[in-house]
Amino acid sequence: MTVTCKQLLDYLQKLLQPQLFQDYCPNGLQVEGAPVVRKLIAGVSASQALVDYAASVNAQAVLVHHGYFWRNEEAVVVGMKKKRLQTLLQHDINLLAYHLPLDAHPEFGNNIELARQLGFIVAGPLYGSGATALGQHGYLKESTDARYLADHISQCLNRRVLHIASGPKHVRTLGWCTGGAQGYINKAVELGLDAYISGEISEATVHVAKENGLHYFAAGHHATERYGIQALANHLQQQFPLSCDFVDLDNPA
Repeated sequence: MTVTCKQLLDYLQKLLQPQLFQDYCPNGLQVEGAPVVRKLIAGVSASQALVDYAASVNAQAVLVHHGYFWRNEEAVVVGMKKKRLQTLLQHDINLLAYHLPLDAHPEFGNNIELARQLGFIVAGPLYGSGATALGQHGYLKESTDARYLADHISQCLNRRVLHIASGPKHVRTLGWCTGGAQGYINKAVELGLDAYISGEISEATVHVAKENGLHYFAAGHHATERYGIQALANHLQQQFPLSCDFVDLDNPA
């Protein structure tokens, strides 16, 4: 038994509904490869290292959260872009990428998976509504010392978080949005939460946290977005006759 790339794409189209999102990049098939897929490699970003690994194990598809062709990037195919595309095309590897659709998905999304990883109880979306809502907010089973929460996040994600300790001593309510979502800290302020977690931090984020009296945890872009793509790959392996391997290439950012 085999599965075609078209079957995978059709399934992911129904599952993730990328047509609903106004995204910063194309979602779905970004580079066309072999029509039949037997082995799929999943990862956070379609770096050269991930593409080289896929080629080394004779994979027919790479599935990522961060693909190519971002808004406002140079269109010319030179340097790093040329090498990445050349590797995919030479080895007939399909590149499938889902950005915001994977952040937002209620079952396999980055934000819902981060909540599972950290043991948060989900109350609802942080921003927006329906299928395109981003981030989540919720609460802990019991109030927790903010310093302990920082240690807990660090241990779960295997990455030391940056903690801006500006809120109450004990945390109960919190919001989170993976990756480069530090700007959504304002949504956490509007909801009156004790803490906010994202992947990246900006200079202004520190002031927002301090001046509004809430804790902020910068837990790493890569570290917070490992889990959605991994869950999606596991799901595809259960649905289709193909091998799916998640490859976690360390990234401290």
